[in-house]
Amino acid sequence: MLYAIICEDVADSLPKRQVARPAHLIRLQALQDEGRLILAGPHPAIDSENPAEAGFIGSLIVAEFASLSDAQVWANADPYFDAGVYARVTVKPFKQVFPS
Repeated sequence: MLYAIICEDVADSLPKRQVARPAHLIRLQALQDEGRLILAGPHPAIDSENPAEAGFIGSLIVAEFASLSDAQVWANADPYFDAGVYARVTVKPFKQVFPS
């Protein structure tokens, strides 16, 4: 089943993101290589694809996991979580309707 991993950053998270980003991307690449990643990306803090120093306010990952528990365990092991980037992480079942 698909799960949405909705992450909210702490204030001024950009320096922490920059340090943890390589390890974070390796985990996402592994999901993609397994054919389980639907989408992933950050929420810019401003209305811009390149927010520069404004940074980001969170992230969204939609991926396939065997269970809600498995998705939660995966989310809790994210390098951004360990680095203190995320203030809160919510994992919810997700039903994709489009694109079909």
